[in-house]
Amino acid sequence: MPVLLSARNVCYSTQGDHGSLVLLDGIELHVSRGEVVDVSGPSGSGKTTLLRVLAQLLPESTADLSLSGESADSMTPQAWRSRVALLPQKPVMRPGTVRDNLLVPWTFKVRRSAVAPTEHQLREALDDVGLHEVSLERDAARLSVGQAARVSLLRVVLTGPEVLLLDEPDASLDDVSAEQVAAMIRAFASAGGGVVRVRHSRADSIAARRLRLHGASLREAEADER
Repeated sequence: MPVLLSARNVCYSTQGDHGSLVLLDGIELHVSRGEVVDVSGPSGSGKTTLLRVLAQLLPESTADLSLSGESADSMTPQAWRSRVALLPQKPVMRPGTVRDNLLVPWTFKVRRSAVAPTEHQLREALDDVGLHEVSLERDAARLSVGQAARVSLLRVVLTGPEVLLLDEPDASLDDVSAEQVAAMIRAFASAGGGVVRVRHSRADSIAARRLRLHGASLREAEADER
C-alpha cells in the first residue's frame, strides 16, 4: 500500500526537573493507507507528545511531515489537522444533545462553509457503530463511558480525515465497548485511512505493526513487549 503519512526527523524537548529532557530524538514513522500502527511504551516516554507533533499541535517541535507526498509546510496547520485528526484519550462531551456534539466540528471557522451531515446521515452513522439505542436528542451527559467514546470517535470520523491519531481509544472501556471501538477503527482503515494508535492494553488483531517508544527513539516492539 502507498505511504499515506510520513514523519521524519521528529524531535521534541521539554524542561524537566534536571534541565532539558529529550522526549523525541530524530524519530521516523510511516503509515500506509489501510494500516493501523500501534505505539506503546512506558508512562512518560512521549507517546502522547508524538501524536501531538504529528497533529501539528506543538509548534516548538521539529519534524518533516507529509501526507500522500504533500509536505505539511505547503498547508496551514488547520488544513493539516482537517486531514490528520487527533482524538484525545478522554472523550469530551459538550453540554447539549448527542446531535449537538456530533455537529460541533461544523461550528468551527474552518468548516463553517462546509455542509454538515443531515439528520438522516447522523442517524445512520450512530446505527453503523452500534448505537441504535441512542437518540440524537439524548442529553450527552447521560451517555455511558463506552457510548461517549464511540460518539467522540464518530464525531471525528464524520469530518472525513485521512489519518486518525488515537490516544488510548479503548482505555477504561469494558470488553464489549472496546470491541465496538475497535470495529470503528477497523472500518476506517478498511476504507483506506491510516491510524496511529497509542495503547497500553494487550495487543489485538487490528494493528499491522507494533512499535515501542523508549529512550526518545521508536523501534519495532519485541514479541514480549506487544
